[in-house]
Amino acid sequence: MQNENRELDIFFLPFMSHGHMIPLTDMAKLFAARGVKTTIITTPLNAPFLSKTIQRTKPLGRQIKIKVIDFPLSNSGVLPPWCQNLDSIPSQELFITFFETTSQLRKPLEDLLGQHRPSCLIADMFFPWATEAAAKFGIPRLVFHVISVMSLCAWQCLKLHEPHRRVSSYFEPFLIPDLPGEIKLTRMQLPEFVRQNAENYMTKLLENVIESEVKSYGVVVNTFYELEHEYAEHYRKALGIKAWYIGPVSLCNRDSKDKSPRGKESSIDELDCLKWLDSKKPNSVVYVSFGSEARFTASQLIEIALGLEASGHQFIWVVRRNKQDKDEVDWLPKGFEQRMKGKGVIIRDWAPQMLILDHEAVGGFVTHCGWNSILEAVSSGVPMVTWPISAEQFFNEKLVTQILKIGIGVGVRKWVKFVGDSVERRALERAAARVMEGEEAEEMRRKAKFFAQMAKNAVEGGSSYCDLSAVIQDLNSICS
Repeated sequence: MQNENRELDIFFLPFMSHGHMIPLTDMAKLFAARGVKTTIITTPLNAPFLSKTIQRTKPLGRQIKIKVIDFPLSNSGVLPPWCQNLDSIPSQELFITFFETTSQLRKPLEDLLGQHRPSCLIADMFFPWATEAAAKFGIPRLVFHVISVMSLCAWQCLKLHEPHRRVSSYFEPFLIPDLPGEIKLTRMQLPEFVRQNAENYMTKLLENVIESEVKSYGVVVNTFYELEHEYAEHYRKALGIKAWYIGPVSLCNRDSKDKSPRGKESSIDELDCLKWLDSKKPNSVVYVSFGSEARFTASQLIEIALGLEASGHQFIWVVRRNKQDKDEVDWLPKGFEQRMKGKGVIIRDWAPQMLILDHEAVGGFVTHCGWNSILEAVSSGVPMVTWPISAEQFFNEKLVTQILKIGIGVGVRKWVKFVGDSVERRALERAAARVMEGEEAEEMRRKAKFFAQMAKNAVEGGSSYCDLSAVIQDLNSICS
């Protein structure tokens, strides 16, 4: 299949957040490895990150190009010029402003499409207007989803049936109708604007995202069929969406040089990190990370620290703090780092996550249930302690704990944007013990390793490889 379809020319438009740019860049690598001409469109301040990420792609097939379009000024004038990435938003108040501003990328995108006339545009889900922008030039648009198929189905079922409006309290469980697996949630585990039935920019955006799935040529999802087969079938057949499942896309990164530079520059030397892990026994280390956007309060960080200490397990803990946050002395218990010397490592801001999860010393992963993190844990065969915060993460938690049975929930009850629900140290201690110790932990680890092998098989000639071949063939047939 190498060097096939060289005339196919695909433009990729990732949303400006590391959790979206990284998997779509990995997807571009997969297409490039099949000989497809690929170009990533981004803004000036995100271009250096993407350039570094793709610099090793040439030996895989074809070199990925980058085209830059200017990031627009916000209408309100309150979004700082340097803020071209959702992860760098200085305050929660500017969250919606950022989304509103990205809609102004349509005009420069149309100028680029009109000039180059690519065969296809693969654009992130948060650019629903990209479908019409591409259609102006007769270019098919594929929606790229950075969330699970289960979450996509759940959103659709919630929109169609609105079961959350028929419960009497915020914490009363309700069943999501027509969704496989008998998934139950509460209103408090839904986004604030959903549970309050509010009409605002985000509700309209989500409606447009769902609508764009139908209007676009199809959908590409970072998952593999075997992991979510019930939901994969439901999405295609019951909901009628033309979809290809071509993940885990992160598995295109095969050695440490590819796995390490994903995201920002790590604050720890990867060799030092791996050397520390090499000194530990298999399955003895808990890895703790809550993604690129979550920011906990100082009091919650203290609870996490004390929970990790009480668990008795060695750990690597990734902590991200805003620039305006106070010094470490305010969020670490007194003497904590001295007591944990040799037992735990605290990494400020960014870590080489794939390298850490792949290491045999790591036996459990405390995660916010972002889909990228879940897929990376699945690909590494690591069971999880689930601590969802926002977005679609409560759906993902149900998939991990109830459907796949490779994780234990820490007991979060409330969807809270950015800062997360309050969880006491004892809850983390108990959940970590269940994932790391005893027969239950061994059974979860066995299942996790099984799914890891399935993921590898899927991308190396199995279902994901075949779906990628199918979408390339499909695009070739309509673009020839």
